[in-house]
Amino acid sequence: MRAAALLLAAVLLGGGARAEPDADQLGQGMGYPLGNASSFFQPGFRVGSWSALDRVPGVLVRRVPAPAEAQPLPRSTEAVEIRYRFRNLQYTLQDYLDRQRATGLLVLKDGRIVAEHYRYGRREDARFLSFSMAKSVTSLLVGIALEQGLIASLDDPAAKYVRDLEGTAYGATSLRHLLRMSSGLTFTERYDGSDDVSRMGHAFATSSRGTLDVLRSVADRHSPAGSTFRYASAETEVLGRVLAAATGRSLAELTAQWLWTPIGAEREAFWRIGRDGQEGASAYFNASLRDWGRLGLLLARDGRVGERQVVPREYLLDATDPARQPAVFQPRHATPYLGYGYQFWLLPLAERSFVMQGVYGQGLFVQPASGIVMVVTSVWQQPSGQQDPAPGQERNALWLGVLRSLGGKID
Repeated sequence: MRAAALLLAAVLLGGGARAEPDADQLGQGMGYPLGNASSFFQPGFRVGSWSALDRVPGVLVRRVPAPAEAQPLPRSTEAVEIRYRFRNLQYTLQDYLDRQRATGLLVLKDGRIVAEHYRYGRREDARFLSFSMAKSVTSLLVGIALEQGLIASLDDPAAKYVRDLEGTAYGATSLRHLLRMSSGLTFTERYDGSDDVSRMGHAFATSSRGTLDVLRSVADRHSPAGSTFRYASAETEVLGRVLAAATGRSLAELTAQWLWTPIGAEREAFWRIGRDGQEGASAYFNASLRDWGRLGLLLARDGRVGERQVVPREYLLDATDPARQPAVFQPRHATPYLGYGYQFWLLPLAERSFVMQGVYGQGLFVQPASGIVMVVTSVWQQPSGQQDPAPGQERNALWLGVLRSLGGKID
């Protein structure tokens, strides 16, 4: 009896609480504060800011309203234990949460919630910053604009739609090459504060012309267009401007009409906009965990919601099927592990599987044939595997464990 009483006391005092890695460093003691437009990348402000960017002073946003009625996202009635293997050790889903800086984690199977977790004081109403997951959202909008004839062809040069890019290297680049990040133009993206993506981010936030002057300045070439994959957020920014020019509407308006209403989102989303009013197409879409999951379900169902084809199926297959990519863009060719489609990362698995992926640990994983979707939002210490590969490797191991646990196909 005394041992049981001591155990109960330990739990009540917090001894039974699960770990949230580096919580003190990430601002727990201050209630996970927001920071401001200059500080929201600092470790102590990441949790608060990256789940409520619309409340950060100095950050401009354009809202994407939720439809009047949300599409149900029921919970699975079947209890499944998710396990994964990492560096020759076996772990559970809870172990992952204890080991990694995940702010939110959602797993869906056949449209039902298998697992849903919020960490570091986050709740269901948090709208999580996607970073480069936004690139895939931009791609979906391109596909719909193409289907509607607002964009005539993916082989059109960007300058056909964006007059401000006439006479520039990016203006002469085809939309298809921009989608595959294969312009052949040199744009540095090292996340070290002195690269081109930092220059573009500064212009986005401070210049009355937004990123335009940076995009116009890119001229050096490392290879012929269409011949090789080289990651460059500038290419998605060009696509965002093409969408706005071709449709005469903002990305927020397009997202609301073409995606958020059809998927039956339950919460308002928003895009961060630059000083010139243009959405940050490469990095700045924000949505709730469940609505990211609903977007994943749209992808898992090859662009359909019920009987409605929301995203053109053929475009989505062109965007996400490794077999439809030229050899240099296929998995283990574009990079040592991943392939690259139309702004989607492609996995080297037996069944078509792909990822919307952002720096600092954001990811939306989809395997359509098995109906499995996983969303993870994070506040990793380093932006990418270039600086620290371990968090990304463990998240990939978790995804493989989710597939094995829920009947997905790997080999």
